[in-house]
Amino acid sequence: MPKMKTHRGTAKRVKITGTGKVKRHHAYASHKLAAKTMKRKRNLRQSAIVDDSMNKQMKKLLPYA
Repeated sequence: MPKMKTHRGTAKRVKITGTGKVKRHHAYASHKLAAKTMKRKRNLRQSAIVDDSMNKQMKKLLPYA
């Protein structure tokens, strides 16, 4: 059986935590920032955990993580 390939686009965008959860960045934080409130922009800077419903897809994209 050949090795599975890691999806490089996903690997560059997410990190795996020590407990196996997938950490990601928020979207909508790169442009048109004048229209967004400071509170909203501040919250977009924080990382987020990928939802549990996506875990199966993430394990396929990152088989060795």
